Amino acid sequence: MRPALLAPAVGLVILAASIAGFLGYQHWRASPSHGAGVAQSRLVPSTVAAVPDSASAAAPEVAANQPVPESVPELTLPDRNGQMKSLRDYLGTPLIINFWATWCAPCRREIPLLQQLRQTYKSQRLEVVGIAVDFRSAVDDYLTHTAVSYPLLIGEDQGLAAAQKFGMEPVLPFSVFADAGGRIIAVKVGELHRDEADYILAAMHSIAAGKMSIAAAREGISQKLRALAIERAKAASNNS
Repeated sequence: MRPALLAPAVGLVILAASIAGFLGYQHWRASPSHGAGVAQSRLVPSTVAAVPDSASAAAPEVAANQPVPESVPELTLPDRNGQMKSLRDYLGTPLIINFWATWCAPCRREIPLLQQLRQTYKSQRLEVVGIAVDFRSAVDDYLTHTAVSYPLLIGEDQGLAAAQKFGMEPVLPFSVFADAGGRIIAVKVGELHRDEADYILAAMHSIAAGKMSIAAAREGISQKLRALAIERAKAASNNS
């Protein structure tokens, strides 16, 4: 069954950001040197709250093509051993699905944080799944000098289609937060920060405990992450 698409009343939270290193997947594939990324920002539909990271406030906007699904979509990709894995196999626990690539600097910076989150929230059975919008050879080479403890799926030629199943263009990184039932609670586009992740995961825990509705959680996440983005923008301005 296809997941229901996001309706205007749902108000799913997506934080749009532009980070140096964002790159169109087709442009990247066409570049033999995997050259410098193109800075862009992500403009999501008017039904979704959009907040830029401090690093992207002045960047041009790129329109979304389709709504973000209400639930984690059907998606099957090979893991590091070449075995096909379905994203839905990981449901049943809170989940962060992180789209990344080896050529993306903010993606690389996120890896230690994602590993810390997986360990910190082990008692809540949090799982992290990385989806590399990249070639297997590049991922294998990267992993020879960088340890990644969470499951990785390799997109290769299916990387663009995988991102589009989440209603996203291939601007990287972006992280999807889903609850144990596979319902998408928030999508953070751009480099994930610890304070953002902690707030989203706390809201997801409140939902699971019956203390908060999904609608209230999404609204709270939207307001909190907007405030955090403003704080980072002010700090960056003061340090410049």
